[in-house]
Amino acid sequence: MSSGWLGPEPAGPERAGSEFTIMGVVNVTPDSFSDGGRYLDAAAAIEHGLSLVSEGADILDVGGESTRPGAAPVTEREELRRVIPVIEGLIASGCAARISIDTFKSGVAARAVAAGAGLVNDVTALRGDPDMAGVVAAAGAECCLMHMLGDPRTMQDDPQYDDVVSDVKGFLEDRMAFAVAAGIGIERILVDPGIGFGKTVAHNLELLRRLRELVDLGRPVVIGTSRKSFLGRLTGRESPDDRLAATVATNVLAYERGARVFRVHDVGPVRDALTVTAATVSAPWTTPTSTTR
Repeated sequence: MSSGWLGPEPAGPERAGSEFTIMGVVNVTPDSFSDGGRYLDAAAAIEHGLSLVSEGADILDVGGESTRPGAAPVTEREELRRVIPVIEGLIASGCAARISIDTFKSGVAARAVAAGAGLVNDVTALRGDPDMAGVVAAAGAECCLMHMLGDPRTMQDDPQYDDVVSDVKGFLEDRMAFAVAAGIGIERILVDPGIGFGKTVAHNLELLRRLRELVDLGRPVVIGTSRKSFLGRLTGRESPDDRLAATVATNVLAYERGARVFRVHDVGPVRDALTVTAATVSAPWTTPTSTTR
């Protein structure tokens, strides 16, 4: 997106895909479900982040605490030790993407914003720390409010809803109102239905199927299906690394239903798929002056 809630697009080569935003995942953790331990070293995480930008990431979402089902909590000190050098290193490297901090701790968010992050991605939707809303408001940062039933340790213990889409929509409406009352501008809020966070396979599919009901909230909808276990349940792919095709399919479906921000591990393939999707469903295609096909 070249304007709006993200602000001006960072300098750099023009890319197709202004109709959507790609958020690349940079997990600085030993235990994330898909890539835990691969980028625990700050230098490796920085290199990985810059690689995602070269593939087309518009945002890098840096996280230092796993939120996979059953994940153990991490102290604020340890989370800071993991993420701040990575954010500082990305900024120092001239990273063209915006930086997001994936945390629900206000102390981590404050330090990350001071280091250069512009978006706080809070899986608790400002419920996990009473000071978080004030930190985001004071910094003038954007924030992503995500739905999660329970917490990472308990969220997959038989999740129940009256109507998963209506329940998630009502929750996000309430959290948006809370954020605005705390001084966060409505234009700075994104919403995320929390695919895989306290949901069964059927719940996840219903959210994707009826995603336009969440788009009606009037804020950019973030979708995070990348490599998740429900895709493995559907396809029989046990390894998260083997779920790229399923990830692409869900992101294309989500785009067609109105989502515009896509949190993914595999930036290049998803960007290519969404570029084709956007050209097909969003606007007339202008034939390039030259082509090889």
